[in-house]
Amino acid sequence: NKNRKVEFFEDVYNKLLFEYGSVLSDSRIQDVIKKQVKIVDSTTISLFKDILSCVGRKSKDGKSKGGIKVHTVINADEKVPSLVWFSPATTHDHNFLKKLKCDDNTIYVFDKGYNDYKAFKHFTDNGTGFVTRIKDNAAYDVIQTKEVPESIHSGVLRDEIIEIDVKEGKTISKLKVRKVSFYDRENKREFEFITNLFELRADLIAALYKIRWQIELLFKQLKQNYPLRYFLGDNENAIKIQIYCVLIVNLLIAVIKKKLKRSWAFSNLVSFCKIHLFNYIQLMKFLENPEKDWIIDKAEIEQLSFF
Repeated sequence: NKNRKVEFFEDVYNKLLFEYGSVLSDSRIQDVIKKQVKIVDSTTISLFKDILSCVGRKSKDGKSKGGIKVHTVINADEKVPSLVWFSPATTHDHNFLKKLKCDDNTIYVFDKGYNDYKAFKHFTDNGTGFVTRIKDNAAYDVIQTKEVPESIHSGVLRDEIIEIDVKEGKTISKLKVRKVSFYDRENKREFEFITNLFELRADLIAALYKIRWQIELLFKQLKQNYPLRYFLGDNENAIKIQIYCVLIVNLLIAVIKKKLKRSWAFSNLVSFCKIHLFNYIQLMKFLENPEKDWIIDKAEIEQLSFF
């Protein structure tokens, strides 16, 4: 795997996503927002080898803890990665924003670790929407306080138009954005969001950010169901290939789950496929009715002979 091309596995994944995108897609979000909502986040996969530099405590053998950061974009209506980029764990998240494509039909949602005012200006100049949380120490000027209609969700506390300073070299310009303060009754805490979406209702801004948890669930799903704690290679190339293989399998399992009429837990599907990798089973038929279809159809599948 040290000499194999990562791009091959990346291409397989992207072609599978293109092939099955219509199966995975759930248009309910786009029907409400009228734009494509994309969620941006990263997760760090720790490695106790000095493969990719990482901060942190040293392990018992005295070696520095290495790690690879997987930056990911998912379409909110698909729930599988549409774009993946790798970096050392020390790379700051906001560097990834430069790789995002801008158009007037897209809204990016990300956490405050991605705060980058130059990127916010770039999004705004290109008509691309964004929703994120404002930093606790952010400096800004309130230029307008909007009235919150009684018909809007009661969790909205304030709806303000603010100006922030954007530094580009020696030049400082002003950027007008919207700040929505929202009280989450479930978690009993207040959140402050900033966005360049001025026309959407304030409660929809909070709802858009809540969608971001889908990517957290994706990372949890990947780490719980696939072998990302153990790597077959000790070099960067092999690690990236193994991660892409996991993403390919995850996409295929997601397609199977979506096509099934019978309800299966995702982890159960993964476990079943692990157990029966070398068994001849009509997978979809069996998963629809396990009690009935535990029979090999000899008319369709012939057992290969060793001689």
